[in-house]
Amino acid sequence: MRKGNIYREYRLKSYLNMNHYIIFNGKPGQVHPHTWEFVTVIIMPGDEFIEFSVFEKAVDRFLSTYQNRIMNEVAPFDVTMPTVENVTDYFAGELDTIISDLGGCLISLEGSETPTRGYIVSLGQQQNVVDRIDEIKEKYVDNMVERVVSDIKKKLE
Repeated sequence: MRKGNIYREYRLKSYLNMNHYIIFNGKPGQVHPHTWEFVTVIIMPGDEFIEFSVFEKAVDRFLSTYQNRIMNEVAPFDVTMPTVENVTDYFAGELDTIISDLGGCLISLEGSETPTRGYIVSLGQQQNVVDRIDEIKEKYVDNMVERVVSDIKKKLE
């Protein structure tokens, strides 16, 4: 935490029932189910407050695309093997954009297809988190100013 700045951290757990198969020696294995768990860690800069439900609904909306599906039949996993690593890597990139648009900063995403092992994509170690948060904060303030100006113009008309 930077001196003088407060960061609020959100930790969300989501569950997804997905089926997949792995290709061994050029032959598809048996389709099998997993209840995948995803742990999403998000930081919000400063005094901004966003209800958990805002992030939770956005994450759930994204994940619902894959609910009860055979991952090998859904893009991009129709051409990329749907291993826990590939799924988590892809989901992290997509959720990073979604969460950023809501004013948050995705710090990490952990994906697990069994209770005993998980795979973590840590965006906080790959780039300067403080700079990312400052960019998101600036974007959030710009959007807020635009809404206020728009509301004032409507009232004056």
